[in-house]
Amino acid sequence: MDKENTMPTINIQLFEGRTVEQKRAYAKALTEATVKVLGCSPSAVDIIFQDVKKSDWASGGELWSDKT
Repeated sequence: MDKENTMPTINIQLFEGRTVEQKRAYAKALTEATVKVLGCSPSAVDIIFQDVKKSDWASGGELWSDKT
């Protein structure tokens, strides 16, 4: 595979409340792992964080905001 054409975009959905510092560290770790596995350059890795309210996420038919 042509390393120049490897341009991964990673979409991360998290419950809201993570700090900028946590996201910064996570982005760095994900980028390093992606570079190692895919052999692309760090500048080719895009990461998109989406903060989700617990009332907008359900598992097993139950909203996370309803879980105790």
